[in-house]
Amino acid sequence: MDRDFLIELFAGFGPVTIRRMFSGYGVSADRINFALVLRGAIYLRADEHSIPRFEAEGCAPFRYEAKGKMRMIGSYWQLPERLYDEPDEVTEWARAAHAAAERAALAKRSKGRKLAVKKYVAKKKVVGKTTSKRAKEQVSKGV
Repeated sequence: MDRDFLIELFAGFGPVTIRRMFSGYGVSADRINFALVLRGAIYLRADEHSIPRFEAEGCAPFRYEAKGKMRMIGSYWQLPERLYDEPDEVTEWARAAHAAAERAALAKRSKGRKLAVKKYVAKKKVVGKTTSKRAKEQVSKGV
């Protein structure tokens, strides 16, 4: 699959960015990667909302071999081959994949913020137990 084919396939979705990624391409919109093109197949981002649809089509998640073991990436599922000739349906599936990617990005940012707050609170508690005036000042300054 080449860039022109992918641009045409996703034309109904809207403008997409196609970048070299691993041994294939990453497809993104609004700076959010929602599809991978690897080994002659297209894999769309999926989550608990869209995985049943992939399963109903008989699709499988992305798999690869590393260090003699098969690995599975459950967040990317293969686009049904029948859709390569159905641009309107590809548009619908691409929108669902983009929505799943947005939800994943939001969850990741939220998790990162919670972790940062936990680390700050833990650091503050440890410093609060010490008598070092300088250590307390560093925490209050965010050092």
